Amino acid sequence: MRTQVGIVGAGPAGLVLAQLLHLHGIDSVVLEARSREYVERRIRAGVLEQGTVDLLEEMGVGDRLCREGLVHEGIELQFAGERHRIDFPSLTGGRTITVYGQQEVVKDLIAARIESGRPLLFEAEDVALSGIDTETPTVAFVHERERRELACDFVAGCDGYHGTCRESIPAGVLTEFSREYPFGWLGILAEAPPSNDELIYAYHERGFALHSMRSPTLTRLYLQCRPDEEVDEWPDERIWDELERRFELAGWTLNRGSIVEKGVTGMRSFVVEPMQFGRLFLAGDAAHIVPPTGAKGLNLAVADVRVLADALAAWYERGDDSPLARYSSEVLRRVWRAEHFSWWMTSMLHRLEGGDAFDMKLQLAQLAYVTSSPPAAASLAENYVGLERV
Repeated sequence: MRTQVGIVGAGPAGLVLAQLLHLHGIDSVVLEARSREYVERRIRAGVLEQGTVDLLEEMGVGDRLCREGLVHEGIELQFAGERHRIDFPSLTGGRTITVYGQQEVVKDLIAARIESGRPLLFEAEDVALSGIDTETPTVAFVHERERRELACDFVAGCDGYHGTCRESIPAGVLTEFSREYPFGWLGILAEAPPSNDELIYAYHERGFALHSMRSPTLTRLYLQCRPDEEVDEWPDERIWDELERRFELAGWTLNRGSIVEKGVTGMRSFVVEPMQFGRLFLAGDAAHIVPPTGAKGLNLAVADVRVLADALAAWYERGDDSPLARYSSEVLRRVWRAEHFSWWMTSMLHRLEGGDAFDMKLQLAQLAYVTSSPPAAASLAENYVGLERV
């Protein structure tokens, strides 16, 4: 097989890149280890920045997003028995966020890819890269029990944290930066109408809680817990009782319903530098992970491949390789800004391991400042809806 760009991974990063390249008239082949059914049902992030929504619409994959996405103009921070609203439009010049599940974004992108007629191969396993430091890289893989080899000009590693692409870069090239957090999130998806019109970030002495949603009939809720806790330790009744404690507010009621999904996710920060080697370019979770508190993971992946697509277009259309040479340094500015914001939100809202009354007072003071100072609130808001420039 021969193509211009080999894309490993059919998550948001790989599929957005494929669509952008298609619009530039650049051929690509997308390889995905999982089945289409698995990829389309995988529950992940659900908050889209303004820039992500705008790009999806520009790409021609935003019709269903515009119909079904829930536009939010703020979030609420709850602490000390009160809720405080951060109004996004007034603080960011009119920018908002949209709640629309990552799996829905992926479904729309897969439909667009199939409509384009360009290759998208599911269950492409045992991927192995070679020649990435030459002008003729190849990607070997097994598909339908047959070993195949894809020759290409460039390889985009969009295969996630546990993927093959990053591991294909020789030892000593990459520098890793990481932080493991001493807590995780117990997340549930419940068949219940959302109990609030907007997201609620709750600081509580028992631990952090988040109220989110996926649709007018599906609520997404999270509880801070140990990263090694077993889901079996949390029967449904215990989950609902704990959520009610952490969201407790006079005159407000938490809607209960049937829990259709639950799981515990550990939290970490991770970045590799540089995000490129030879003809291999990393994007999304293959190069960086953020704790979910700042709602940045999917949006960072999309921002990465937007830069990469433009750089590849410059190379094919004008023979200009300077944007490709700058890819890593350009996207890492946004990555580290998002890492800081996600760390800051996480540190401000979670009970800290070994924390004492002094730590709690510091967190409460920070929350009070953010919700009472317009400049502090604006800083949170502009980072949350997505910075236009970094």
